[in-house]
Amino acid sequence: MSDDAASMTSYRPYLLRALTEWINDNGMTPHILVDAGVSGVQVPPGAVRDGRVVLNIADRAVVGLHIDNEWVGFTARFGGVSQAVNVPVGAVLAVYARETGQGMVLPEESSASPPGDGPGDGPGPHAPPPADPPTPGKRPHLRVVK
Repeated sequence: MSDDAASMTSYRPYLLRALTEWINDNGMTPHILVDAGVSGVQVPPGAVRDGRVVLNIADRAVVGLHIDNEWVGFTARFGGVSQAVNVPVGAVLAVYARETGQGMVLPEESSASPPGDGPGDGPGPHAPPPADPPTPGKRPHLRVVK
């Protein structure tokens, strides 16, 4: 690996922004799955389930959505109360469309090689399983495999 490649910034925030834009452009509702146990995560404690929280980041659900290379931030209503939400990009596990479940489990932050270039990428025990197609009347879900 060259020194230039080693000094590149994380591609995770770029994937997060691109997937969010793709979901919005298709008229769907972008949601992010967040590891609430990561240092710096600021979400209402009542929204956390099993150490994780799913956040609707659609323009109609939040105010002031900002996704930069380090943080996702916005204001949203939880139980009728407006609250600030701040999430380090490294705590975002996945981004997907609520209606279809289509999206992506984001790569590990410590991953030094691009997707598809390392062991565990592609078919094998580390590849995430395909998402189950949504069943009418049921909420889509993502299964995170480590």
